Amino acid sequence: MIAAGIKEIKNRLSRYLALVKEGEEVLVTDRGKPVARIVREGKTATSLHDALRPLVEKGFVQLPTRALDRGIRKPLRLSGKPASEMVLESRR
Repeated sequence: MIAAGIKEIKNRLSRYLALVKEGEEVLVTDRGKPVARIVREGKTATSLHDALRPLVEKGFVQLPTRALDRGIRKPLRLSGKPASEMVLESRR
């Protein structure tokens, strides 16, 4: 993967698009921070498990062993005043 700043990509867009056509990925940065990625059209996205595989092999990450419980729980009802109201009262 090649990383380049916005100004660099703007000035040499044709060059970077040619690299993308060849299969290279280009990471677009703004002041050194990643903001976008340019990839070849039709390229399948890397699955999360494939992306994490190197970290798993090094022992930095452990993949889940069971599915996440996605059941929606009812909100907890509390009695008394809202916290925001109590904070405002304490500031008076």
